Amino acid sequence: MRILQHEITRRSVIAGTGGLVVSFSLGRAFAQAPAPPTPPVVPPAPPASLPGSLDDDRFLDSWIRIDPDNSVTVFTGKAELGQGIRTALLQVAAEELEVDPAEIEFVTADTGRTPNEGFTAGSQSMQNSGTAIRNAAAQVRALLLAEAAKRFGVAAAELRAENKSVLAKDGRSVSYGELVSGQMLHVEAQPQSALKQPGTFRVMGKPLPRVDIPAKVTGQPAYVHDLRLDGMLHARVVRPPSPAATLTELDQGAAEAMPGVVSVVRDGNFLAVVAEKEFQAVSAMRTLAAAARWQERDTLPDQTTLPAVLQGLEREVGTVAEAGALSSDGKVFEATYTRPYQIHGSIGPSCAVAQMKADGTLDVWSHTQGVFPDREAIAEMLAMPEEKVHVIHMEGSGCYGHNGADDAAADAALIASKIPGKPVRVQWTREQEHSWEPYGPAMLMKVGATLDDQGRIASWAYDLWSNTHSTRPGGAGALLAARHRAQAFQPEPAELRISPSGNGDRNANPLYTIPNKRVLWHFLPDMPLRVSALRALGGYANVFAIESTIDELALMAEADPVEFRLSHMEDPRARAVIELAAERFGWDKAQMPRNRGRGFAFARYKNLAAYLAVAMEAEVEPETGRVRVARVVSAIDSGEIVNPDGIRNQTEGGILQSISWTLYEAVAFDRTRITSTDWSSYPILRFASVPDSVEVHIIERPGEPFLGTGEAAQGPAAAAVANAIRNATGKRLYDLPFTRDRIRNAVGRA
Repeated sequence: MRILQHEITRRSVIAGTGGLVVSFSLGRAFAQAPAPPTPPVVPPAPPASLPGSLDDDRFLDSWIRIDPDNSVTVFTGKAELGQGIRTALLQVAAEELEVDPAEIEFVTADTGRTPNEGFTAGSQSMQNSGTAIRNAAAQVRALLLAEAAKRFGVAAAELRAENKSVLAKDGRSVSYGELVSGQMLHVEAQPQSALKQPGTFRVMGKPLPRVDIPAKVTGQPAYVHDLRLDGMLHARVVRPPSPAATLTELDQGAAEAMPGVVSVVRDGNFLAVVAEKEFQAVSAMRTLAAAARWQERDTLPDQTTLPAVLQGLEREVGTVAEAGALSSDGKVFEATYTRPYQIHGSIGPSCAVAQMKADGTLDVWSHTQGVFPDREAIAEMLAMPEEKVHVIHMEGSGCYGHNGADDAAADAALIASKIPGKPVRVQWTREQEHSWEPYGPAMLMKVGATLDDQGRIASWAYDLWSNTHSTRPGGAGALLAARHRAQAFQPEPAELRISPSGNGDRNANPLYTIPNKRVLWHFLPDMPLRVSALRALGGYANVFAIESTIDELALMAEADPVEFRLSHMEDPRARAVIELAAERFGWDKAQMPRNRGRGFAFARYKNLAAYLAVAMEAEVEPETGRVRVARVVSAIDSGEIVNPDGIRNQTEGGILQSISWTLYEAVAFDRTRITSTDWSSYPILRFASVPDSVEVHIIERPGEPFLGTGEAAQGPAAAAVANAIRNATGKRLYDLPFTRDRIRNAVGRA
């Protein structure tokens, strides 16, 4: 639920009343005069809704700045996380401002400079920030043309903007910098903008090399890991050995006496060492860890009974969707699907830098996905005013959701608060990343569906057991450092909230036409392991379960899987991606060679974002249980195309990551602690298992709203793998991941 807050300011009073009203009393002389009737109070009309994130930060100069020297700066509250959004947003601004992209300074998430756009998540950067920047840029261009028209004494329609200047037909020109004065751009945006039409685009819709790549491939400072500040110290944190461990004894003398060690920081269960050089900090961390004594407790469930554990954690049930009446008449298919805990698997462990300055302000550099929420959480943890905390986004290794970046930022902030004046860099270890990042949640999904006499889906019952999938910062209780302090902060209680975009229930309601259905979310407020958002949230497992079931129903109906989907699909854009993927794959009914299979799947991400369909060919080795996806063909509709290369890159990456999740990835634990603490115990997709080809075909939708791309492939890719294995072996697998042991057991080979 969204709560609108209207702040009363001098500007809003004048705007709401049409003038400034001053009232005063003339004293007792007029005390007996009859009071005039009081006119009814008419509340000011609420402000008109603005496009995208403009609705949250309504002034144009929050997004676009033009200086007298003709420099152009564009601001976004979204963060570059490796998804290429910096390039796409730059293209949008350049297009509407009629400026070469190379001429724009582009500033991303920074609490001291940019709009507050919350989290960079949910594939919404183009929908929200892209839409805001495009409209703001178009309105700035219109203001510049209007100002030039006044100076030239001509109609604005007779002028054109080009290369940071406004040109008249008679050859006169004036630069943007010469036109802008004072508070010209400090005006509220309007609901409507004169946007450029697709046929006139120079920058949008065309490939533009990613602006973040050159520094990364040439070894220049590009990541928060590369940040080096004058006098910077290096810190390492000693984490507890298990989630419920308590520090009972510590002899810190040996660590404090080591070369370069500046300080040992202890606050409850939070333990860290600070040194002048990084390896000194690493060495001292190992010594300190050996000297610490912890009391551990068995608080984790038996991993083999995890599905039953999840069912036992249910607190309440919410109805996600309901139509008609369920029936068991006809052919019935029932199945239970499971998903394990999975990690983000950032190749580089989390890192952050913080400095408590002499004036009492705190600077934090972090790969957080939300600089403003992170600021709020850190300020609460340190009992500081939010305005005293400045969080600046710097890129880190890929996160794909809420990984350890915010926790590393909290570590650095807490340590820096103990050593004022010195920048402090915190680097996690690989074992810490695997053991302590917030995991993608385990899930359980049950499906019961029936077919009528015509082979159509007549009834659909879907039950999922899941938490919210997001414990992102917003309160200090989301941060490990705050939880481990002597005065520990507790996580905010989770609440069941069903929304159009979904979270744990994301994509649980099939887009197919089904007359009778019921979708229930069995809500889990607490989970045995610490969890938060992993790419696609519940959409990955829900689409896997739904699209696996759709294939089984197609088999029961003796129908081709693609034709079966089309027969239940009314959305024309959904049909288009299904048909295109099948066509480019060369989908037919021919028998596949032995131990090779084809799989198909579709979803519209969140049922309101990008459409994606994917076909795969996979080979299965029954003797070893090895599955290798040989070929992938996908089709995607992301709305208006800004950078086709960016869409392809995001889709390819999503497909490969989903294949990795589906075939390899699961967090392992015993009754006390995490046991999958490195890449050998938590395997991921290696280069030798990457498909021979991955094709991404983009459907052009000029003039349509941006839909976002980043997470659209996760669910369909998983289901396509499952369906290809089913086609190759005749066996359906229900439990993720499809490890070699599970494959061997399914096909009955030793």
